[in-house]
Amino acid sequence: MKEEILIFATTILIFSLTVCSSQTIQFENDNMDVINRDIVSVENSTNTLILNRKNGDGMAIINDLDFNEGVIELELKGENNPGKSFVGIAFNIQNDSTYEAVYFRPFNFQSDEKIRREHSVQYIYHPKYTWRFLRTNYEGQFESEFPRQPIPDEWFGVQVKIDNKKVYVYDQETNTELLSIERLTKQVSDRIGLWTGFNSKGEFRNLKIQK
Repeated sequence: MKEEILIFATTILIFSLTVCSSQTIQFENDNMDVINRDIVSVENSTNTLILNRKNGDGMAIINDLDFNEGVIELELKGENNPGKSFVGIAFNIQNDSTYEAVYFRPFNFQSDEKIRREHSVQYIYHPKYTWRFLRTNYEGQFESEFPRQPIPDEWFGVQVKIDNKKVYVYDQETNTELLSIERLTKQVSDRIGLWTGFNSKGEFRNLKIQK
């Protein structure tokens, strides 16, 4: 009986360690597939990567990293530049234009207008389910406010939990749930990338993956 209890406890411990363990992803210039962007710099000491701005959406896909379900933890920095600062994380990337993403509009974080604050956090599935399509047809379902209202041009941390049916977004600092939505597609690809929207640059650091 004691041996059975010991085996059971050991199994639970190993399972807990497996579930809770996370992998820190080190950014490297030669380990990125960059689409419609250029890498401005990679700072190894702070594990920070900066993408420049260009017309259209862009991203830096991380090579040699497989991710289907789990938790993505990341710090991001955009700008207090209305309509020109969109930063986030893309996943289930099938090609340059087909992917899911969660992104943020930092310029809305502290807006005096409630309707703009409610457009701070966004889920999309391109190419069909753009932010405009979702807002027009499913208003308020795929975007939300960031209650802590971070300073728009400073770092903020988030967690994105993904399973086969839903996406959950949390504020890293307060563990507050920011968004919980049904995915608009099934998992096809295990590729993820750092994402910036139309005419936006972005800064990213401390990417961690928990599968």
